[in-house]
Amino acid sequence: MNLHMEDAMVKVGIIGLGTMGRQHAEAYRQMPDVQLSVVYDHHMDRAEAFAQEFGATVAHDLSEFLKGCEIVDICTPTYRHTEYALPAIQAGKAVVCEKPLARTLQECEQIVEAVRRHNALFMPAHVLRFFPEYRHAHQMVKAGALGAVAAVRMRRGGDFPLTKSDWYADFEKSGGIIMDLIIHDLDWVRWTLGEVERVYAKALTFRNLEHLDYTLVMLRLRNGAIAHIEGTWCDPGGFRVSFEICGDAGMLEYDSQQMVALRVARRAEAGQAGGVEVPESPAVENPYYLELRHFIDCYRTGQQPEITVEDGMEAVRLTLAAIESVRTGTVIRL
Repeated sequence: MNLHMEDAMVKVGIIGLGTMGRQHAEAYRQMPDVQLSVVYDHHMDRAEAFAQEFGATVAHDLSEFLKGCEIVDICTPTYRHTEYALPAIQAGKAVVCEKPLARTLQECEQIVEAVRRHNALFMPAHVLRFFPEYRHAHQMVKAGALGAVAAVRMRRGGDFPLTKSDWYADFEKSGGIIMDLIIHDLDWVRWTLGEVERVYAKALTFRNLEHLDYTLVMLRLRNGAIAHIEGTWCDPGGFRVSFEICGDAGMLEYDSQQMVALRVARRAEAGQAGGVEVPESPAVENPYYLELRHFIDCYRTGQQPEITVEDGMEAVRLTLAAIESVRTGTVIRL
């Protein structure tokens, strides 16, 4: 990496060319200083078509792939993240890796240790932090706009995700709805409100229902706040997310199905009339572009990404605690 070559093209390679690989490639295509130079996928026909569409070279093995790029972007299914992250880090590449960081805590620890040992530039791609509504809500909470936050309710989901290999339906590969889907919200809660003390969860994950999953996860945070996160892969009506954040100075609401997406109701000061609802709608920019642009800028400047490899590991730790609670029917203390 040459920090002084600000006008040089940055060469990026993508491993895994499914839905997320395409999402990332489309984002890079909008960056005039980035070249998608090489791609790699186990399905060679998909890799050839993808490379032709985006003007990239197809690598036939990992060694060839690593020689063709400066930044490695891992978009494979979760259970293969470590398989590609470790060689990329050891090869001295900057790495951005889709969430979850890895399938097991042991694998996460291996990645964290490798990042530290090689002083690697690494970012887990927790894209929810770059969605404008969630980012704005985070900033408002941190600024004290809602006062002391007491309760959070979050909901995320739609229909069951189907792929050619159907890997989402294999719990050992995907971690089910808790690890794959609501890890977004678990990470957001920890980012915004701090560390979690206790976890209790229920889910359909182990009921042997084909292409259906649902969970409700309850968290007690160290600061005393309570959060409950609902995730569904049972809703054929389309993907939807929502949240409510309640503090002693007001409440913040968001529902992706409402036209006015973000609503803020502030409590009046003592002696004044009731709070007035003030609609706020942050400008919508592509979160995947914002996330990857941030990482490219960090690569150019040598700054550390705002999402650390440790953040990625802690998000996985929360999902595993929730899964353990589902399996055992008990409260898990962290």
